Amino acid sequence: MIRRIIALALLLAMLSPILAKLFVYAEFKSNQAYIAAALCENRDRPELNCEGKCYLMKKLKAAEDKEKKQENQAQKKASVDLFFVEETVAPVLVVTIPAQKKASAQKFSLPEFDREIAHPPSC
Repeated sequence: MIRRIIALALLLAMLSPILAKLFVYAEFKSNQAYIAAALCENRDRPELNCEGKCYLMKKLKAAEDKEKKQENQAQKKASVDLFFVEETVAPVLVVTIPAQKKASAQKFSLPEFDREIAHPPSC
């Protein structure tokens, strides 16, 4: 039940700009006698047969202007251009390779006492 009420409220809120003219016209028809007698600009000139239609036209024009203003605001909100520039900076790994040293023969040579053991015994 609550969901239906919320759904109807949201539907009316969404349709209110569209139905604004209908609401103005319904208000005019329900109060036409009062509007013709008290609010009409041409109430002093009965030969024009205005009967409050000038008031209705003013209200319809105001509702239309309000609707256009809301549309313009909605377009301004919708037409905001966003530019997103993503700059990815890859980490640069700088590796310095030391100059290779030439292998010397001394590193691979055996110490002196090992050379003596390596000789075959003399007979």
